[in-house]
Amino acid sequence: MKDLKEIYVNETNLQLDGNIVKGGILPSKISELTRSITIQNDSVIDGPVFASRIEIKNGTAIIKGALFAQQELYINSDAAGEITFEKCVASSNSVVSHSNNCKLTFMSDVNAKSIALKNAFVSGSIYADEVSLENCVVIGGVFATLEASFTNCVLGTFNSPIVHLDGIINLLLPTAFSVEKAIYTPNTQMFNLSLADLGSLYRGDSQDPYSGKIEMNLENDDLRTTLVDKDNQRSLHSYTVVGKVLAVDLLDVDKFQNHFLLTAAALGPQLLKTYDLGVGANGESAVLSFEKIRQFFFDILMGQIEIKTIDGTFNINEFCR
Repeated sequence: MKDLKEIYVNETNLQLDGNIVKGGILPSKISELTRSITIQNDSVIDGPVFASRIEIKNGTAIIKGALFAQQELYINSDAAGEITFEKCVASSNSVVSHSNNCKLTFMSDVNAKSIALKNAFVSGSIYADEVSLENCVVIGGVFATLEASFTNCVLGTFNSPIVHLDGIINLLLPTAFSVEKAIYTPNTQMFNLSLADLGSLYRGDSQDPYSGKIEMNLENDDLRTTLVDKDNQRSLHSYTVVGKVLAVDLLDVDKFQNHFLLTAAALGPQLLKTYDLGVGANGESAVLSFEKIRQFFFDILMGQIEIKTIDGTFNINEFCR
């Protein structure tokens, strides 16, 4: 990024263009509660942000503290460059980005009434009433109180009353949920990666012969589950692979290092040191840097890293030695 000019915050409508804000942007008087912030280009905010409306017209933009927008956080559809939020992001109304060209990263949770994202990486979870994701990676879960829509995504899990699915959906955890039966298009495919050898793929090594993705049948792998407590009863559709993995307790799934990889991705900048998954295929340490993890999961999303399909057959003698 080019040299940035330091700016002092004292306006009700703040324009940032090639600026760095030391500290945060927080209201100090009543008139500043309605302040709007527009990031025109190449700017950094070192601390937390509170504003009525926040618009990012172009990158590179880095917000290092927590962010709250009363009305809206909006990223222009023609925005380019890198846009990074290093802490949690929240809004009373909406968080929106439909840009095809920007490298959008949320390094923590996102919480709003309505969330619509495209080509975004979220290392935490998403909480909203309505969620729409396209070509996104969410390491945690997506939890919607009303409705969720996913098109070509890698997700930890999801839970929503109504779910729309399109394209290729990859789940990192064994189970996802909806209240109503999932609505999906004819070209929808769902895969579960809980038994994929992500550690070897990250290192560039060959995958374990007993590992692989599990293709899910949205009809046959849909289990109707009823949860009951003293006063309430709730029914859910559970999309799970638990019933298919008959020998899962006999497999040493820890050697896949999936949990370690996903934990490093979820913690992001909170890690006090940089870890690695051992020596990679190129003879160098497979360092678990946030940037490399982000690229790894987007390579899976775009099909540039191919995960083999699990065989589903095994010889019991192999596990009894």
